[in-house]
Amino acid sequence: MARPDRLMRLMDALRRLPAPVTAARLAEETDVSRRQLYRDIATLRAGGALIDGEAGVGYRLTEDPALPPQSFSRLEIEALVLAVGELGRTGDAALERAGRGALARIIATLPDRQARQAMHTVLRSFRPEAPLPVTTDMSLLRRACWDELALDIRYRDRTGQVTEREV
Repeated sequence: MARPDRLMRLMDALRRLPAPVTAARLAEETDVSRRQLYRDIATLRAGGALIDGEAGVGYRLTEDPALPPQSFSRLEIEALVLAVGELGRTGDAALERAGRGALARIIATLPDRQARQAMHTVLRSFRPEAPLPVTTDMSLLRRACWDELALDIRYRDRTGQVTEREV
């Protein structure tokens, strides 16, 4: 794994996991050895991250007090939770995991009152009808869209009719 990706995953884990986080847990979360974790912590500290650590207790990330805390209205929090809940209906497990991970990072940086609001949102995604099974690798479709490539798609609609399209 590339070093910048490793460092981002470590920062993400420090923000997301309840503090203090042990070195063993962080190493497991970031898929590195403890020795590499210690080097990565030192690199982040050298770069200005405020990471406190105590042997036998764990690490705690202190967000930079010079930066304003991230803030959302109650309605915005509700919208984010609802939108991430809808990702499960896409049939794209990777996209759903990414959405849940992003939401966890957002909630971890909110002030306590807003983080509690996110845990107690009123609206949840609920559909009595099961989502349609998707047998397509959605990452291929996503990549084609990002790269602005045309795709030849063949599918069977709900009535059983086979259709082909260039999208």
